[in-house]
Amino acid sequence: MSLQTIFSAMIAMATILIPAAVIAERPNIVVILVDDMGFSDIGNGSEIPTPHLDALAAGGVQFSQFYNTGRCCPTRASLLTGLYSHQAGIGWMTADQGEPGYRGGLNDSCVTIAEVLGDAGYFTAMTGKWHVGFEHGVTPWGRGFDRSMNLPAGGVHFWNQTGSKGNSKMFLNGESIASDDARLNPPWYATDLFTQQGIGFIDESLAADQPFFWYLAHTAPHFPCMAPEATIAKYRGKFMKGWDRLREERYARQVEMGLIDASWKLEPRPENIPAWDSLSADEQKRYDDMMAIYAAMIEEIDTSVGKLVAALKERQEFHNTLILFMSDNGGNAETGVAGKHEGDQPGDAHSNVFIGQCWAHLNNTPFRKYKHFNHEGGIASPLIAHWPDAINPEAGGDRWITEPTHLVDIMTTCVDVAQAKYPTEFNENAITKAQGQSLRPLLTGKGEFAKRSLYWEHEGNAAIRTGDWKLVRFAGKPWELFNLAVDRTEQNDLAQQQADRVDEMSGQWESWAKNSSVLPRPKAKKNAKRKGKQNNKADAA
Repeated sequence: MSLQTIFSAMIAMATILIPAAVIAERPNIVVILVDDMGFSDIGNGSEIPTPHLDALAAGGVQFSQFYNTGRCCPTRASLLTGLYSHQAGIGWMTADQGEPGYRGGLNDSCVTIAEVLGDAGYFTAMTGKWHVGFEHGVTPWGRGFDRSMNLPAGGVHFWNQTGSKGNSKMFLNGESIASDDARLNPPWYATDLFTQQGIGFIDESLAADQPFFWYLAHTAPHFPCMAPEATIAKYRGKFMKGWDRLREERYARQVEMGLIDASWKLEPRPENIPAWDSLSADEQKRYDDMMAIYAAMIEEIDTSVGKLVAALKERQEFHNTLILFMSDNGGNAETGVAGKHEGDQPGDAHSNVFIGQCWAHLNNTPFRKYKHFNHEGGIASPLIAHWPDAINPEAGGDRWITEPTHLVDIMTTCVDVAQAKYPTEFNENAITKAQGQSLRPLLTGKGEFAKRSLYWEHEGNAAIRTGDWKLVRFAGKPWELFNLAVDRTEQNDLAQQQADRVDEMSGQWESWAKNSSVLPRPKAKKNAKRKGKQNNKADAA
């Protein structure tokens, strides 16, 4: 029996078990995750136009204090399961490091949103980057997705891409296929491919009269940065102002729109990043081209959102669809100050472009640090929520929801609005209790959203946030303490003045770490080697 036949039978059975009246009342859900996009790269202050995302934000709500985990694999694990990533088995990346929190793949003590919603009668689909343990046998079709078109990991943008990320395997509903397979309609650009494939999948759900859950995990704007030449050409020359002036302009827009408080000081340019005016004309042109390529990737993401929205409207499903848009971590400073700008035609399918630390500092305006770290620049993400049938755009002041929220809340939100039930047992395995809470009260302005602490750990970097207080540290360094109400850019360390608070919060973090498989940490050398490399490249101090 083929996988397609099995999936069809499962869908038919689910439809029989769930009353049609209940199905009709529940929303479709689309979760869009982008890869390595900074806090300020879209309508959160950017000079890059994103009209389709801006329209979703204007018709819905935006969260100004939403958090990810600071890295790709842990974020995907946390998003899909509603657990802190170590609890799901992916405290680092997908290498198996031996300890329970670091096995490199989703474990049997967690369930995915697809598994929970699938049991509740939803049609479930995913397109794009998987990266939660494919090499360990953890696959989309094995973890609840009825339809999938996925890459095991990421970094693929063109059908004919070469280089370190080229020739990656692709899978269509569990079948390994070539990137030029006719079913993918080559030539393609991945951002468009993932969107068009997903639209095809949701048509199947509508034909079966089922609500759908679609997890759209883009590979953009992750390195190697590349995009269609026509899109890149729009942006060449537009970044010749340089990162110093552009960062100040983004900051000013963020203050004007009410995203950040004017009392929060803009994080200064790190000493190892050169002043833009100190660069030669050739150096400026090189850096401008790198950022033009990155900006083109952001535009392509926005264009894909426009296509998705148009498809929902054409099918009369737009008003009854909850759309959530977020990033997996902050801007990426890997490759350091120089970045990379390699190839005969940088930005094409055969090139190798990394924007590096200088532009990552712009990406994460107004915050400190980058991907990997637990300071705000590494973990702060935009979150746009749009659901015309239920969201009250005035739920937050000027459409901003300021409550601290986290990836762990996405599972609980989906379970809530889908009228599903989070299990205590699944496939004869005891399931870890979901760690988040539903965002519905914040989206609708009705009900209470409980206060709680939020936690982080990655590569020895660690943090806890309780109310407005955040305790954070670099790996192997002392704790720093910040009052985010007056200093969200983490400029004024209060650890010495408030030693009692540091002791209390660090003890709370240690207790969480012991109970959430953060500890014991692995002894594997890969982690230490990778961490050291990153710290050297991006100034960990």
